[in-house]
Amino acid sequence: MSEAPVILFDGVCNFCNYWVQFAIRHNGKQDLKFAALQSPAGTALRQQYDLHPTDISTVIFIENGKVYTQSSAALRICLHLNTGWKLFYGLNVIPKFLRDPVYNFIARNRYRWFGKKEQCMIPTAEQRARFLD
Repeated sequence: MSEAPVILFDGVCNFCNYWVQFAIRHNGKQDLKFAALQSPAGTALRQQYDLHPTDISTVIFIENGKVYTQSSAALRICLHLNTGWKLFYGLNVIPKFLRDPVYNFIARNRYRWFGKKEQCMIPTAEQRARFLD
């Protein structure tokens, strides 16, 4: 579908949408593409990479044909952000079995803490080219 790195996110989650907007603002190269997990593009990519078709509990990052989920996805995305944010990738030295429980705790509570929308976000006209249909 796309050769560019792709972030698949929960399109109705306010917390997730905040971080997508953050990534858009701080991705100076504008090389990241985005798709809601609930969108046709998100569904197609999950099928293509044999990912659970209804699980929207994690961000998914696809880069060079490799799939990253949970904390690994979040940290990998940092490599595509402006200089200072790249430093967060250094947290990758913390073992995944320690990082992912923290990620999962936030993921389980994201709707309660930050709320959710009735429908997926609609990108602005300027952002539209960075979203997969």
